[in-house]
Amino acid sequence: MDASDKVVSRAERDASPERFPTHTEKVVEEHEPIARTTTSSTSSSSSSDASDIERNATMSRLPTQRDDATNLERHATAMSRIQTQRSQHSATVGASLKSRASRKPLPAFGAGKPFPPPLPEREEYVVEFDGIDDPLHAQNWPLKRKLMTAAMLGFTTLTAAFGSSIFSAATRVVANQYGVGTTVGVLGTSFYVLGFATGPIFWAPFSELKGRRLPLVLASFGFSIFNIGVAVGKDLQTILICRFWAGFFGACPLTCVAAVFSDMFNNRTRGMAITIFSMTVFTGPLLAPFVGGFIVMSDLGWRWTEYIVAIMGFVAFTLNFLFLKESYPPEILVAKAAELRRRTKNWGIHAKQEEIEIDFRELMEKNFSRPIRMLINEPIVLLLSIYMAFIYGLLYLFLTAYPLVFQGVHHMNLGVGGLPFFGMITGQLLAGLFIFIRQPAYQKKLATNNDMPIPEWRLPEVIIGGVSFAIGIFWFGWTGYKESIHWIVPTLSGIFIGFGLLSIFLQALNYLVDAYLMFAASAIAANTFLRSIFGAVFPLFAQQMFEGMGIQYAATLLGCIAVVLVPVPVWFYLRGAKIREKSQFAPTFKPAAEQE
Repeated sequence: MDASDKVVSRAERDASPERFPTHTEKVVEEHEPIARTTTSSTSSSSSSDASDIERNATMSRLPTQRDDATNLERHATAMSRIQTQRSQHSATVGASLKSRASRKPLPAFGAGKPFPPPLPEREEYVVEFDGIDDPLHAQNWPLKRKLMTAAMLGFTTLTAAFGSSIFSAATRVVANQYGVGTTVGVLGTSFYVLGFATGPIFWAPFSELKGRRLPLVLASFGFSIFNIGVAVGKDLQTILICRFWAGFFGACPLTCVAAVFSDMFNNRTRGMAITIFSMTVFTGPLLAPFVGGFIVMSDLGWRWTEYIVAIMGFVAFTLNFLFLKESYPPEILVAKAAELRRRTKNWGIHAKQEEIEIDFRELMEKNFSRPIRMLINEPIVLLLSIYMAFIYGLLYLFLTAYPLVFQGVHHMNLGVGGLPFFGMITGQLLAGLFIFIRQPAYQKKLATNNDMPIPEWRLPEVIIGGVSFAIGIFWFGWTGYKESIHWIVPTLSGIFIGFGLLSIFLQALNYLVDAYLMFAASAIAANTFLRSIFGAVFPLFAQQMFEGMGIQYAATLLGCIAVVLVPVPVWFYLRGAKIREKSQFAPTFKPAAEQE
């Protein structure tokens, strides 16, 4: 762990002292002086006499100089939010500009003037939230606004996921039109998923620097424009390039929407909100093939598969542009500071986020170097990423395997041949229901352990999902390879596959977050990169593998790999705590029962 990693680690410990019980006293003592929720001006901070007059005329000191300020400083929730916001700041690209430190002598001030006297302590002018019930904070928004925001962003995410697979229905038509092989036609799907792999490298730091709203609005617009580009493309290279950039912009909601949910919902409700988000991510690719199939069969032609996605994208853009409010706490404070500067004429008032400047070296380190180091050096990140990448790759491989079974073996047309995907969708819905049912027991454990999650609590669902997923693959292969077996039998295998897919993916992702806390973003970045590579590559060999080996034997090979990977979460469930103790990045603490 290098110096910058240690800074982030220290900041996260400051942000969540209750999660690191051995350091609690030290952290609280260290941050007590800066845990203010108000910004007060001194006579030395006044910009002019005129501004003093205007400030006294337009603003009362009563709201900012509260009598219970001391109590607010001691309130656990207020402290946690202030410290978390500081932790977010310290972990953001550009928070510390080490690469720009200069040893050159200062230039003269100019015009024969001496340097002005030092300003008062900068911390005096940093705005904060006004206590635990400040309506500006996203967790205090009315339920109606939260639900509207969740619905808008759910639709935006569904649109991006839907766009990833709808092109699969047009693969053969496009290949025939441009005189290329089917494998080249499959690149239309692979390039899109490759955009999913590279997009987060840009969108993740952008959302840390400028909040959630701006990247989501820009990405919705860019996504729609490039889907129009695919629809009107006159040659194959234009289509493939535009598919890649559509995926690049479509990666933004996959990167940022879960973060918005984290901004809006607290520990007890966040898990359920992100479960619903994950279901939109995984049901989207499975809803698209039959829609695309019917469009390709109709008089509209394959280009309308992209026009439909572009229209959905423009609807998402309009909703986000008009109704989406900023939820990222540091950026909300930037807007608050701007209003206070304008109304008080005190140019020193600012938010902590405004101290940030983009630093290329830090960008490379946080978004490239650290995720790769964690992927190589951390067994938990490496093995779970391989497992999740395999699962994600099979999600897109099935876009080729299902047509081979239901269109090839059972002679269904393009539209009807996509309907068996509803078996997998049903399985995913059941997995979401299963996780919801398990949530009260998880919350009870959390309450018993002083709201400190033990990462291994997430793994039983992963283990059950792994067994279900392997069963589903064997079932699909050995009931789908001959026409004499009714089509409903391989369709029902999708229930096990879909259940396993969502159970593994969602809870393994939660396990990474719980295990790495302040470095969770880097762990997820490493995971996203690897799984998107698998998702891009798997469709390219799916047809050759299933046709060359036979449907039943190709599925047997994939099922055997799934069985081999089942012990991975079992090992972490039994030995995860010991493995994390040896980690450079994973903080460890014992359950409350063991601490006594």
